[in-house]
Amino acid sequence: MDLNAKQLKLTKKQIEKLNALHIYDSEDVLRYYPYRYEMMKQDDYSQWKIKDKVTFEAEVISSVRTFRFGVKKSVCSFDVMAFDRILHVSIFNRPWAKQLPLNKIITISGVYNGKDKVTAMSYQEKPMAEIDPITPVYSVKEGITQKDIRNIIRKVMSAVEIRDIVPGELMDRYRLLERKEALRCVHEPRSEEDVQKAYRTLKYEEFLIFFVSILLNRETQFVMMKQGKSFDTAKIQQLIDSLPYKMTEDQIKVLQDIFLDMTSDRCMYRLLQGDVGCGKTLVAAIAMYACVLSGQQAALLAPTEILASQHEANISSLLSSAGVRVRALYAGMNTKQQLEVLEEVREGRADILIGTHSLIQERVEFADLGLVIADEQQRFGVEQRKALRAKGEKADFLLMSATPIPRTLASTLYGDMDISTIETMPPGRKQVITKLIRENSFRSVLDNIYQLLERGRQLYVICAAVEKNEEFNARNVNDTAASLQKLFGQKYNVGLLHGRMSSEEKQQIMNDFESGRISVLVSTTVVEVGVNVVNATGMIIYDADRFGMSQIHQLRGRVQRGSEQGYCWLLTGSQDEKVLERLEILEKTTNGFEISYQDLRLRGPGDILGTKQSGLPDFILGNPVEDTRIIAQARKDAEQIIAYPQDYRELIARCRPASYMD
Repeated sequence: MDLNAKQLKLTKKQIEKLNALHIYDSEDVLRYYPYRYEMMKQDDYSQWKIKDKVTFEAEVISSVRTFRFGVKKSVCSFDVMAFDRILHVSIFNRPWAKQLPLNKIITISGVYNGKDKVTAMSYQEKPMAEIDPITPVYSVKEGITQKDIRNIIRKVMSAVEIRDIVPGELMDRYRLLERKEALRCVHEPRSEEDVQKAYRTLKYEEFLIFFVSILLNRETQFVMMKQGKSFDTAKIQQLIDSLPYKMTEDQIKVLQDIFLDMTSDRCMYRLLQGDVGCGKTLVAAIAMYACVLSGQQAALLAPTEILASQHEANISSLLSSAGVRVRALYAGMNTKQQLEVLEEVREGRADILIGTHSLIQERVEFADLGLVIADEQQRFGVEQRKALRAKGEKADFLLMSATPIPRTLASTLYGDMDISTIETMPPGRKQVITKLIRENSFRSVLDNIYQLLERGRQLYVICAAVEKNEEFNARNVNDTAASLQKLFGQKYNVGLLHGRMSSEEKQQIMNDFESGRISVLVSTTVVEVGVNVVNATGMIIYDADRFGMSQIHQLRGRVQRGSEQGYCWLLTGSQDEKVLERLEILEKTTNGFEISYQDLRLRGPGDILGTKQSGLPDFILGNPVEDTRIIAQARKDAEQIIAYPQDYRELIARCRPASYMD
C-alpha cells in the first residue's frame, strides 16, 4: 500500500521523513525492524561499572541546560535523584529535553561514565512500572522520533491486510507464527521470547523467498540455448606459454570451467570470484581471446574510466601479437574518437570493446557479440547488466568480483549462478603490512612516510569526502591536499583526484602519478579498483571507520602491485568497539575470503553483495553466516516448491524476480 493511501492517515511531512529512511510503502514500514531492544529492568547502582549500559528510574531535580555546537547539534544536561544520590545526565541532539519539568519521574537508559555521570541514549517521561518491559529501538533521523515510528507502524498494522507468505503446511511443520503475529511480536513484544519466536519466523520467510526467487531466476536463464563456440585451443595454449610467468592451478581450472560453458549449447552464466591480485583479469582476457577465435566479439564492462583505460592497455599488450583489435569506449573520449570506435564495433573490425556504462547506450551496436564480462559486478545494477547482454543474441555472460566469500556461502548467496573461485595467489606475491592508528592523524607515522618517499616510492592518501561538509565530519581531499603540499613543500609534488573531476583531468592526474611526476596522490575511493602503479607502496586511509572492510581491502590492494613491500595505515578517531574490531581484523589478515566472511558476519550481506542491485530480495533479519540451519531447510523447501509450482502459485507470483538477465 502506498504511503499516501487515505487509510494510513499519514501527513505529507511524515511521508517525507519516512522516505528519508528509505521507507516508501506499507511493506517497507512493516519491515523496518528495530536494531535493538531496551529491557526495562533497573540496574543496581552498586553494580555499575564505567561504560556499562544502565537503565534506572530517577527524579529530575534541576532545570535543563542546553548547549549548541556545530550545525543542528546540541547537548542537554540536567541532574536527577536516584539511589539516594545525585546523578549528572547528558543527552545529545535531543533539544526537546529542555522541556523536562522539575520533580518529574522519568526512566533513563544510557551509559555510565563514572563519577556519577551518565550519557543518556534515551529517556521516557514515565516511572518504570508504567513502561513496557521490552521496548523496540529504531534507527531514526532528526525530525522523526522513536514514538513517531512506533505510531506509524501501529497505524499500518491496523490499516493493511497482512497475509501469510509462507505456505500453511510449512508454517505448521516448523511451528511458525502467522505473519501478522510475528510482526506484532517484533514491533510490540511483550517478552524476549516474543522476539525470538518472531525472528525465527521472519528469518525463515526471508530465506524461503530468496531461494524461490533465485531458483525461478535460474530456471528462466538456463533454458537459454545457443550454438556452442568452437575455437583453436592450440592458439590459446600458445598464448599461455608466451606469458612471462606461470599461471596458477586455480586460474587454469577456472579457464577450463569457462571454456566448457562457451563450447556448450547453454548460455554461460558464471561468477568468477577471487581476491585482489589473484589474476582474474588475465583469465578474462584469455576467455575473450577464445571468443574472438570463435569468430565473435567480446565486451568488458568496467566500473570506472580509469580501470577501463587500464584494461585496454593491458589486454591490447597481451593480445596484439595475436592480431586481436582491442578498443575502449567511455564518456571522457572526444566525439570523433567515440564515433570511430562505434563504427569499428558495428562493422566487426573491433574484436574486443572495453568501457564503462557507455557500452550500454543504444548507439553501441555489435556485429556479433558472443561474450559479455562485467568486472566488479556488484557495482552494476540489474538493468545495466541486462542492457549490455541484450546487445548480443544469446551471448555468454561472466561476472567477476574481488570481494570473494567462502564457497559454501557463495553457493547460497549466488545460487542462481555457476561459481568459479581463484583461491591461490601468484607465487612470490607479498602481503600488504597494515597498521591501525587510533587517531585521525598520521603524525605518529610521519617518519615512515618520509622514509618511503625518500626511497623514491609513492603514496596514496584516501579521504571519505571531496570537500568540507559540516554534516559529514570527515577529512576531505581538497583541504588534505592543500595541507600536505605545505608539509612536503617543493620536495614532493602532491596531486588531487576525485570523481567530480572531468575525464581528461582524472586521466592526466593518473598519468602524472604513474610517471612519478606526482609523489603523493590524495584521492577518494575512485582508485579502489584496477589502478596499477607498481611504484606506489604506501597508503594512508583517513576516517577508516567510514569504509567497509572489503572496500579497505580493495583499496590497500593498490600498494602491493610489485615485489616491493606495501604498507597501509588505517587512521580513525573512533572509540566504538565494533568499529575497532573490524579494523583490527584488517590489521591481522590479508586473506580476502576471511575478510569478506567477517564483513558478512559483522555487517550483514548488503555490504558484500549489493543485494539492492542484485535483482533478488535482500536480507534484513537473516544472516547467511549465522543462520545456516534455517538456510539449509529453506533452500530444500524452495526446491520442493519449484518442483510443484501449481501448488504454490501465490508464493511463486510474489517471488518471480526482475532477474539479472531476463
